[in-house]
Formats: sequence, structure tokens, C-alpha cells
Amino acid sequence: MSPPAIIAPSILSADFAALGKACSDTINHGASWLHIDIMDGHFVPNMTFGAPVVTKIRPHVAKPSKAYGKGTFDCHMMIAEPKKWVKDFQKAGCDLYCFHYEAAVTSTAAESPADHTDTRTSPKEMIRYIHGQNMLAGIAIKPDTPVDVLWDILDDPNKDQVPDMVLVMTVHPGFGGQKFMASELPKVKALRQRYPDLNIEVDGGLSEATVDQAADAGANVIVAGSAVFGADDPADVISKLKQAVESRR
Repeated sequence: MSPPAIIAPSILSADFAALGKACSDTINHGASWLHIDIMDGHFVPNMTFGAPVVTKIRPHVAKPSKAYGKGTFDCHMMIAEPKKWVKDFQKAGCDLYCFHYEAAVTSTAAESPADHTDTRTSPKEMIRYIHGQNMLAGIAIKPDTPVDVLWDILDDPNKDQVPDMVLVMTVHPGFGGQKFMASELPKVKALRQRYPDLNIEVDGGLSEATVDQAADAGANVIVAGSAVFGADDPADVISKLKQAVESRR
């Protein structure tokens, strides 16, 4: 049996003029986590917000009482230098820091925005560093990245270097509202077959119309933005998304 269903609405689709209330309402509607998209205008062409916004919304949602618990802030770091921001987001209230594989293999080991170094980091070093800051670590891959780049990371005998979650992007990262890419689901299926207990997240174009495909492939963490925040009855949508995953466990 795969891990439990986790619905993580993306606040990128929320009302930014009343963001704190939107976050608390979404948790009250039955969401497990909140998915927080951080974009820097470099790794992806769009820009969103940074740690100060996370700091402001954190008091509106109780911290989870246990790992992976209700109220988890799942920060999806679509940024070129992910190690630089780990400490800032930990202080802001992030619970799960999910960086991109593609950024980790090209970025530096600098540990703060003011630091400069030519030393490179790596996905395993990133995971170890995030765990050292008492956060869960996630690793994400873009549609153009093959899933087998993760095997060596996931099979590492040192559990401090193994991610707690893998995010498979089902759109090209950078903008909300894109069409779901079913072509990425074989990656999810391959992950689920190799790692039956792994939390596998999908992000991009998820809704009641596409969640069955993702759940069939083995995804248990569902990110949905406009499908939840644009709904007349968000609680009903969250419930249906969750049921789609639970019925396939």
C-alpha cells in the first residue's frame, strides 16, 4: 500500500490580497498541506514571493504536530541557488524544502544570499543540509529531466542524503494554469514500482479531470491550484481529489 493521500493546494492561485485567510480557510476545507511556489525569475522566467511572505502566512496555519502532518508548508523552490535560501525559509516556517535537481547540479554551496563561493553543491549535499536544518527534503524534476537521474540518490544507504519526497512536474515550471502533461506519468509509475513507500508529488494541471491518471500512476501527493481556489466549493474538490488517491492505494 502506498502512503496516504495528501492534498496540497497551491497558494499561487489564492487571493493575494487576503492570503493569510485564504491559507487558513484552505486547511479548514480539508487540505493536508499548502504548496508554496517560490520563483526567482532566473531558474524559471516568472517571479512570485520569498521568505517574508511565508513568515506572514505562517501564523494563520498551525505548524504540523508531526512530520508530513496537517499544516505542512511544502515550499517548492524554483530558484537557481537553492542552498542559499534554506536557512531563511526554515526561519520563515517552511516544513518541507523541495529543490530542483536541475538547480542542485549547477548551483553553488553558498549558505546565505550574501555568501559567494565557487564551490559547487550537489543533490545529496542539499538533502543532507536541509535535514540538518530540521526540515523535510524534497527533490523535483522538470519534464525534460529523465527520472533515472534520481536512482542513485534514492538508493543511497545514508538516509540523511535520501529525499523524503519526489516531485514530478506535470507542466513546465514557471506559470500556473498550464495543461496537464500525461507524458510525465511513466516517471511516477517507475518511482512507485521501485519505492512503494515514497511520497510522490505531482504538480501542474491537476484537477478532478486529471487526478485519476495521476493516482493510477502512483502519485499520493496532489498539488492543485486553480482547481481548488477557483472552485465554488473548495472543500468538495479537495475531498474528491483525496478520494481519487485513497481509492487506489
